[in-house]
Amino acid sequence: MHEEIVISGFGGQGVMFMGKFIAYIAMKEGYRLTYMPSYGAEVRGGTANCTVIISKEEIASPLSSSPSTIVVMNKPSLDKFCPRLKKEGLLILNSSLIDKEPERSDIKVIKLPANKLAEDAGNIRSANMVMLGAYLSLKKLTSVEKACRLLQDVLPERWHGLLEVNRKSLISGGDFAQR
Repeated sequence: MHEEIVISGFGGQGVMFMGKFIAYIAMKEGYRLTYMPSYGAEVRGGTANCTVIISKEEIASPLSSSPSTIVVMNKPSLDKFCPRLKKEGLLILNSSLIDKEPERSDIKVIKLPANKLAEDAGNIRSANMVMLGAYLSLKKLTSVEKACRLLQDVLPERWHGLLEVNRKSLISGGDFAQR
């Protein structure tokens, strides 16, 4: 297994948390990994992205010029990262904020109304967990159920009141992606 993931969106959308959580899950599953965050000029509201590389083998570089999966939370992220996606790669996009079609026909595209699904789960700010649930159900890094159990290990204690909302969002994203 060798998976290169780029996750991108505006600061405040939980992009970095999503990347850290994927890295934590990969570590728990026994993989080697790298995690590299990249912030725009401002953190909240500016652009943010991170790259996570997961492998059974040693990883030579934390950089990815041609990721196998891209998770985009907004239109600027789609424009910036979609051209780099590997042929036959996976693009997961937040259709609540992206009304543009990808300009490629050689990739698999999953469109999730992440904001709507997160709002239905109880908090629009858990849209990142909807996207993560979809990723996990499609890539099988671990089960969505196991991710729900691991969530309390990585979610800051001040946010533990939102554990149930985030778990619902993970499940909702996983279910939606399997339709």
